[in-house]
Amino acid sequence: MAKNGKWKVAAQRAAKQAKRAAVAAAREADRLLRIANQRIESSGAKQRLKRALQKAGRVLKAAGTAAVRAGIKAGKEAAKG
Repeated sequence: MAKNGKWKVAAQRAAKQAKRAAVAAAREADRLLRIANQRIESSGAKQRLKRALQKAGRVLKAAGTAAVRAGIKAGKEAAKG
């Protein structure tokens, strides 16, 4: 029974971390959407927008990877304990 309780706590902790990462990624996506909706035509602005979108893609990928790793680690720790 104790192992089951540890697993639940670890899973909740991993889920909270994943939620925080997802909320941060959503904020970044909203910011980029506002930039995109302005439809700036200068080439410098287009390059900045492209870099920002690439950065957002990396942030979202990292957030997803971190959530998966946190879940795996929580599972391993719960299995040990």
